[in-house]
Amino acid sequence: MVHVSLGGLALTALLAFATWVASLVRHDASLIDRMWPLCIVGAGVVYFVLLPAQTLRGLCMAVVGTAWAVRLCLYITWRNWGHGEDRRYQAIRARNQPNFGFRSLYLVFALQAVLAWTVSAPFLPGMAALRPLGALDLLGMALALFGTFFEAIGDAQMARFKADPKSKDQVMDRGLWRYTRHPNYFGECCVWWGLWLMAIGGAGWDGAWSVVSPLLMTFLLLKVSGVRMLEGDIGERRPAYREYIARTNAFIPGPVRSSRKTP
Repeated sequence: MVHVSLGGLALTALLAFATWVASLVRHDASLIDRMWPLCIVGAGVVYFVLLPAQTLRGLCMAVVGTAWAVRLCLYITWRNWGHGEDRRYQAIRARNQPNFGFRSLYLVFALQAVLAWTVSAPFLPGMAALRPLGALDLLGMALALFGTFFEAIGDAQMARFKADPKSKDQVMDRGLWRYTRHPNYFGECCVWWGLWLMAIGGAGWDGAWSVVSPLLMTFLLLKVSGVRMLEGDIGERRPAYREYIARTNAFIPGPVRSSRKTP
């Protein structure tokens, strides 16, 4: 299956390279955020096409992954439209001058391509497996679909909140955001743990190695580009957010706390 895996990497690299070229024209390295989910599921589609047998499990994984990716791509594109380069990428640009345009090819786009290919790992053993669907597959599919909807609902609630002029300078603590400060990240992690369960449901422990995908996604969202980066200085800029942190779980949904202690 090595050639199949490399086929997925090749498509991911091609998509990242095309996005890099677009970023040079637009002066916006954050375009990769819009392409990121398509890079991941694109690798999965390549696996499905190149594998000698297309199974019902493979089709289910492809459909769930595509639904997650297309929804997220469209949402990020809509959310960021007309706002220019994200401030996180502006900071990266400022730290890597001169010639950031060239440097971004490996600092941002090549790195994202490799990460996306790694996250796509469960698709390969899951789609290659010939076992019929079982209980673990159904559990994994349910978890992945739950995560997709949870993330979509959280994003929609935040979009409505930001669109309301009365919400200016307020903290979003309604709906799913009342129980977790990052329902979108929690939902996304559920997607990849669910797809991993489908991978081992089909391939057994031969597919266990693909746990690198949900572990990597969880690590990135909690410690790198997600919770830690977004909340690094927000408590200093917005005192009300400190109170929100004190009463609301960062990731896994839970009851609202009355304690002022930060998790």
